[in-house]
Amino acid sequence: MSAPPPPSPVRAAPAARRRLFGHWWRSQSPARQDRFVTVGPLVSVLLFLAAIISAFWYLRNEEIERETDSLKRDTEIAQQQIQLRLIDSQEQLLRLARELATRTVDSRGFEGQARSFAAERPELTQLLWLAPKRQLQGQWLAPGVESYARGDAPDPSLPLEGRRSEPERAFSTARDLQAPVYSRSFSNGAGMPVFQVHVPLIDRNGFVGALVAEYSVQALERLLVPAEVTKRHAISVLDEAGNEIAGTGGAPGGHAGKRAAIVHDVPLSPGGTGLVLRGIGWRTSIGLISNTLFWMVVALSVLTVWMLLGAWRHMRRRTQIQNALIQETNFRRAMENSMLTGMRAMDLQGRITYVNPAFCAMTGFAESELIDRRPPYPHWPPDRLEENARLLRQELQGRSPAGGVEVKVMRKDGQMFDARMYVSPLIDPKGQQTGWMTSMTNITEAKRIRDQLSASHERFTTVLEGLDAAVSVLSVEQSELLFANRSYRLWFSADARGHALLAGSPPQPGPVEDSVDTFGGLPVQELTQAGSDPREVFIESLQKWFDVRSRYLQWTDGRLAQMLIATDITARHQAEEQQRLQAEKAQVTSRLVTMGEMASSVAHELNQPLTAIANYCSGMVSRVQADTITKDDLIAALKKTARQAERAGQIIHRIRAFVKKSEPQRQPSQANAIVEDAVDLAGIELRRRHVQIHTYVAQRLPTLMVDPILIEQVVLNLVKNAAEAIDMAKLPQARRHIELRVVPRHTPDEGGVIEFSVTDKGPGMKEEVLARMFEAFFSTKAEGLGIGLSLCRSIIESHRGRMRAENIYNGTAVVGCRFSFTLPVEPGARIEPAAPATDPNSTTETTSP
Repeated sequence: MSAPPPPSPVRAAPAARRRLFGHWWRSQSPARQDRFVTVGPLVSVLLFLAAIISAFWYLRNEEIERETDSLKRDTEIAQQQIQLRLIDSQEQLLRLARELATRTVDSRGFEGQARSFAAERPELTQLLWLAPKRQLQGQWLAPGVESYARGDAPDPSLPLEGRRSEPERAFSTARDLQAPVYSRSFSNGAGMPVFQVHVPLIDRNGFVGALVAEYSVQALERLLVPAEVTKRHAISVLDEAGNEIAGTGGAPGGHAGKRAAIVHDVPLSPGGTGLVLRGIGWRTSIGLISNTLFWMVVALSVLTVWMLLGAWRHMRRRTQIQNALIQETNFRRAMENSMLTGMRAMDLQGRITYVNPAFCAMTGFAESELIDRRPPYPHWPPDRLEENARLLRQELQGRSPAGGVEVKVMRKDGQMFDARMYVSPLIDPKGQQTGWMTSMTNITEAKRIRDQLSASHERFTTVLEGLDAAVSVLSVEQSELLFANRSYRLWFSADARGHALLAGSPPQPGPVEDSVDTFGGLPVQELTQAGSDPREVFIESLQKWFDVRSRYLQWTDGRLAQMLIATDITARHQAEEQQRLQAEKAQVTSRLVTMGEMASSVAHELNQPLTAIANYCSGMVSRVQADTITKDDLIAALKKTARQAERAGQIIHRIRAFVKKSEPQRQPSQANAIVEDAVDLAGIELRRRHVQIHTYVAQRLPTLMVDPILIEQVVLNLVKNAAEAIDMAKLPQARRHIELRVVPRHTPDEGGVIEFSVTDKGPGMKEEVLARMFEAFFSTKAEGLGIGLSLCRSIIESHRGRMRAENIYNGTAVVGCRFSFTLPVEPGARIEPAAPATDPNSTTETTSP
């Protein structure tokens, strides 16, 4: 026997592919197989619909291309016809122009030749023979414009010098170029769109006029476009603005009213007219899209796709429902197995039909020990069988309270715990009750915590009632007083208006509407965590001051509430007021003591102007009596007397302003003005002690918000102390100097400040004196009160500044002492204008006489 022929590779390949496809198909899950079975027909229908649409699209594009080529060809034919007619007419016009230029034709002969020329060209409206100055030498008019030309109005077809018109432009261009020129389209006297060609008349003398031919655009389009072209396509003429001035633009062959699908534009030759010849075509096979076969295919395809999509959505919905049911079952089983609440189901006779793991864990009994058990149940305490039986009968009758019942439950090992049981009926799908479901929660720990909280609440309430401060809690939404302790009730009774007075806002009686809730939309957690700064509130009806602290909290029922703690600080306020008055008195006393110490110097200072006044007065009296004084001498003496009186008045006014008792008043002040007033007051003491002072005030310092009298008092006290230290040390004249400097500084802890410093070359101070010199009633002088430097430091600190003192060393030897204080610069303070002095480091020096 011969061996069988080997299998053909052509047949083996499809079999291998079928086996590979079958293996792949079997490896898919049933859900994926259902999806492929549904998606396969859908894809095939979509591909069939796409093929039909592509075929119609191809036919449509092919038809558009054929129509486009036909439209271009017809439009170019019409362009060539018009172009040939215009070129032929131009050649005839050139021949006539040569005869007119050589004067072989007069005006009568011109009319004859023009009439014969226009007889073959009905598109002409008129022929004009113009002189070089635009005078009309001859004219032929078409019948349509003859009546208008005989009117009184100027002919718009004639060029007029100075008028901006198309005939004038073409005439000027032809004269300048000496060549035929076409004008742009315009409306002639009859309102028809026309254009002109100007042929210049040239002889041996140059330009002698122009021959003008005027064409009607509508006649050109009507007469020169072939009829077979207009049957196929619409031909129109457009001006430069795109407006149609000739042609109907309609669709031939029954296409009227349909929008043009194809447009082709060509310029209307020769150039210069600005006209465009437009051809408009329509697709003849547009009805293919609306044939019955196409829409039947589309409808069947859409119906098939819709049915396949519906089946696919139905299958997907069933799959989703099955998965949701499985997930729900697993979720309920997991929830029942993991929840801490015990679940027990009974039939209508009280037989246990179901218990969850939590119930078994609570009681210690296994599920097999509880299922199908009837009362008494094994988890009932022996001493409470009657009570539990009564509760079970009440439960089976459906009379269990909605809030549940509290029972005692016994574990398998005999231990007892407190539990709360809730009962609800079991309803089957037909709406019939089949039993009862009982949920049980262990409340032993909760009951213990509740008892502790109750005792803690009683202790807390007792503490709040014993406080001297008023504590109140007000509901923000209803303006209802939720809590008030004994002190609040003592001062404000149980009225919510007291809370509003302490909070600084009037009460809002009645419930607050949601639309006007001030705290609507605010996060309660953020609001309750945010506190408020303490405020001092004066209650006029009680004549008391309260220190009020407030915060928002969430009340026990979840409402947003505001809690206030108001402490009576009336006694503290009175003490602070008394302290403030004592401080003011101390400041005035210090100034009076300072002026008392300077009394002899002040008297000496005043004695000089007063003595000068007396001398001037006695001298003037003597000279007036002797009649030896002139009027000018008398006036000069009186002026000197007045100046001395003004000087004495200024000294007294400055002293009165310094020692006058007044409330501290902060106002914009300049450092140089404070220094000048203080140096003027201290000048008397400095001259008496033979001490010189040098001052330096930096240029363009910012404005200070201070009480200038108090700062002047500090500067004067520091300068006077430095002068006393120098004088008491009996220093030589070379060391009897004081330096007063005012400069800006910037420190990390204080920021931008203005520093005042008083430096002397005295013996300095001991370290123990430096440590205590700012203490109240401490003084190194035998007759000193010890309030000067302490008061100065209080004044500077009240202005948020700092004051310090230090010795100046040269090696280990003390060569002087420096007192300095700083004043803060207010943000945005105005810069003091620079002084007119030419030296930026100018100093003011005061010396003894």
